[in-house]
Amino acid sequence: MAHFAKINGQGFVEKVVVVNNNELLDENGVEQEQLGFEFLQNLFGRNTIWVQTSYNNSFRRSYAAIGYTYNKKYDIFIEPAPSEQHEFNYETQEWELPEGDA
Repeated sequence: MAHFAKINGQGFVEKVVVVNNNELLDENGVEQEQLGFEFLQNLFGRNTIWVQTSYNNSFRRSYAAIGYTYNKKYDIFIEPAPSEQHEFNYETQEWELPEGDA
């Protein structure tokens, strides 16, 4: 099964759905994320944005969940900050406290 996150205009994950792998297969039997995206747009509307997420975190950093953010530039899902003081370090892809706050 493939998992897709619905992303709103601000990059927040609003929903995660499961799609049968058969919906992602092209004419050569190869999975294509774009086919899942199109399948979901046919179900939920052309103006919706869907991004595949990995249940075992094998791509896009982490499995998406409601409230997470999708960063298009880095092509990753980011969980909410542990606290207001934390800043996300895109180099390490981890939440960190600024120097002096640790």
